[in-house]
Amino acid sequence: MTRTLVVALALASALSTHALAVEAAPMPSVVIPWGDYIVSAGTMLTAILLPVLVGLVSGAVYQVAPWARLVLTQSRIEQMTKAVTDYALNAVEGAAKGQTLTIPVGSAVIAKGVQRAVDVVPAKVLAAAGGEKGVAELIFRTLKLEDGANAGNTLAPAQAALSAK
Repeated sequence: MTRTLVVALALASALSTHALAVEAAPMPSVVIPWGDYIVSAGTMLTAILLPVLVGLVSGAVYQVAPWARLVLTQSRIEQMTKAVTDYALNAVEGAAKGQTLTIPVGSAVIAKGVQRAVDVVPAKVLAAAGGEKGVAELIFRTLKLEDGANAGNTLAPAQAALSAK
């Protein structure tokens, strides 16, 4: 048994010495230029993915453009309505902002506001608002009128006055 132990120890020391000698010897190294591979792969992916990305963004803009145009046009119409209504309230005698208007004064304010819109508002905005009739309806909706006022006795005379001009 001791003989087996001595042989095992001798064999182990011989192998470990050989293993240390092998590790100590310089090994030839292989250099892989992986940085160049990454750069070329990135260039290739950019060439493939950039047109796809541009197509996706263009498609998204194409889908959103009608809604954006609608929102911008609607806000422009609201701005126009407020501006011509404020002008008309200042231009018509007996009318004031925040004051309840009588039927004749309300009709005069509507007519004056529509005339102002026709004079200064771009044709596209006026057409988007529904022309003179549409602008008159918008102004009518924004005015604070007395209780008996309605479209028949306030809006209709204003539209008739506009068509007579």
